[in-house]
Amino acid sequence: MSTSEASGGIVIVGGGLAAARTAEQLRRSEYAGAITIVSDEDHLPYDRPPLSKEVLRAETDDVTLKPAEFYADNDITLRLGNGARSLDTDARTLTLADGTTLGYDEVVIATGLVPKRIRSFPDLPGIHVLRNFDESMALRREADTARHAVIVGAGFIGCEVAASLRKLGVDVVLVEPQPSPLASVLGEKIGGLVARLHRAEGVDVRCGVGVSGVSGDDRVRTVTLSDGTELDADIVVVGIGSHPATDWLDGSGLEVDNGVVCDDVGRASAPHVWAIGDVASWRDTVGGQVRVEHWSNVADQARVLVPAMLGQKAASTVSVPYFWSDQYDVKIQALGEPEATDTVHIVEDDGRKFLAYYERDGVVVGVVGGGFPGKVMKTRAKIAARAPIGDLLG
Repeated sequence: MSTSEASGGIVIVGGGLAAARTAEQLRRSEYAGAITIVSDEDHLPYDRPPLSKEVLRAETDDVTLKPAEFYADNDITLRLGNGARSLDTDARTLTLADGTTLGYDEVVIATGLVPKRIRSFPDLPGIHVLRNFDESMALRREADTARHAVIVGAGFIGCEVAASLRKLGVDVVLVEPQPSPLASVLGEKIGGLVARLHRAEGVDVRCGVGVSGVSGDDRVRTVTLSDGTELDADIVVVGIGSHPATDWLDGSGLEVDNGVVCDDVGRASAPHVWAIGDVASWRDTVGGQVRVEHWSNVADQARVLVPAMLGQKAASTVSVPYFWSDQYDVKIQALGEPEATDTVHIVEDDGRKFLAYYERDGVVVGVVGGGFPGKVMKTRAKIAARAPIGDLLG
């Protein structure tokens, strides 16, 4: 049985940073109408980066972005534990999982990402993906008694989980089909330095090999690699990437292509529909579509999207992308748009910490540093100006 509620106002779909920042920016912009946040999780909107780090290591249980009082004081309605099921852009209605239908004046899609799974894996206890708070807590509980963990995929999530589990005393094997961790993102040179960091902490890093299967009776017990090696495993964590959470938009008529396709201010292909954050593919300054999965990108987008939606003057979209990853005592930071195919200049390396410049067509396009926060940040102006690489190497 379904019910219809004429909520009107602005409805934000999602329970993470993008949803919270959008609601906050709306009130800062003096929007006085109704704001409703719809989330399939029971938790207040929360921060996800700590899930693979502080939450998993039992250093905190609180990653909420704003307390409940913030939403009450700002007259923001929270509809938790009842996610979006479908969107009717003609009728301007959102149908929730329980069949309730909400009307909207504007709707903002902020549903983020869904972790990829390995479909051939059996449904055994002990096999995890890590995207939400409950999954992090479940993994933390199992890590209390686990001796052996296998991490499938050495991207940022896989590397962070490996570091956290090592700190908890678990023996970790990190498996990556590519030549090094993070090879597809930062290239093999930096990936090799990241592998060195993990090996120094006792992680068994195995690159150039995949996983052919897992097995167990009441729970996972063994991981078999593509080279025939069998590994003991009390825990398996799959970290092979994510895809935009857009399945619920099937039949909506929205253009979806590696995320919700938007113009340069977050406006989707149907009137009164917007998208922000990891799920959104925005048009860039040269007419291409770009979907950015960086935490810092969300606040920049909110400062552009909200004024556009309210008919106000939009903020500038010019910024230097930034992201980071905490692994052990080393903060790996990246400024700009480094790519695996760039020419990489390693300018500092003390055996653990490192600093590298990324060159493309003779100019600096990014910098990646592990343990050198000041030196990374001081290159921002050079990257923004697309300075010749010689200006930094000279």
